Amino acid sequence: GNTYRHPAVLANWAATVDHLSGGRVLFGVGAGWQENEHAQYGIELPPPGERLSRFEEACRIWHGLLREPTTTLDGRYYQLHDAICEPKPLQSPLPLLIGGKGNRMLGIVARYADEWNGVNMSPETFAGKLAILAQHCQAEGRDPAAIKKSMMCFALVGPDEATVDAATTRVMSMFGAPAGTSLADFRVGMKARGMIAGGTDEVVDQLGRLAELGMSEVQFQHFSFDSDDVPEYLAAEIAPRVKAL
Repeated sequence: GNTYRHPAVLANWAATVDHLSGGRVLFGVGAGWQENEHAQYGIELPPPGERLSRFEEACRIWHGLLREPTTTLDGRYYQLHDAICEPKPLQSPLPLLIGGKGNRMLGIVARYADEWNGVNMSPETFAGKLAILAQHCQAEGRDPAAIKKSMMCFALVGPDEATVDAATTRVMSMFGAPAGTSLADFRVGMKARGMIAGGTDEVVDQLGRLAELGMSEVQFQHFSFDSDDVPEYLAAEIAPRVKAL
């Protein structure tokens, strides 16, 4: 989140870690949103419009420091004067991932991102966001296909019905589901909100529909915290079938 630290400091950190990791950094950033973290740490969380304005300036800083010899910016929120970031990252360019899915954010994605990461998008929602992104890309003179598409999503999945039901029960408690809501009905509602839920065939179908639209990666935030069964299940059962589509 851009609200946590100065973008010039973050750019230098990213360049350093790219060297330490042998050129493996994916520089993922967003405008900032998590209210409880900001409240706990006493960090200011500006209104959404200001956060996006700050973030747009930050993207200009990241592009400049990580890709150009020097960077000067006389912005409303940030001011840089012949600033340097040396040595540059091993990767040229260091890939910039931008997370978010609002209309204005998609305009920033079209201008600066190498990868766009949305959150909890159904295939229908993803298709609509792609159309908006394509319009912004046309205005920027960019090919939308040049921007990788990925998504982080909540996932109610597992190798058996008991695992999925246990995760569903946990999430129902977290979300405060109305009394009397069945596990099956709750999962239907979750899927309507863009989350991945169900058995193997259902999950493969959902991921396949996203892949057909151009999604290249999905990151699962699962809720089975007590074992490694779900990650192993995803690797052994889900990933091979999706890759074979």
